[in-house]
Amino acid sequence: MTRLLFWIALVILVVAAIRSKLRKMSGPPPGAQGQQPAQRQQPQRPAEQPTEKMLQCAHCGVHFPASENVPANGRDYCSAAHAPH
Repeated sequence: MTRLLFWIALVILVVAAIRSKLRKMSGPPPGAQGQQPAQRQQPQRPAEQPTEKMLQCAHCGVHFPASENVPANGRDYCSAAHAPH
């Protein structure tokens, strides 16, 4: 029984040593301090789209983008059906 535990412990130590060596060879993890080599730089993210202002319908209270606004009598409406005639 003691020999079995010895061999299991030895296998675990060998596997841990191999994983440690492989981790060191792969380089620093992303976001690590310091300069990264040019070939390891992450591609730049595309610029974020600007957010659009949201308005609230004076009739039903639903929020909608300002580009879909139907103004009437100085108030904002989500559709022509909700705007007063």
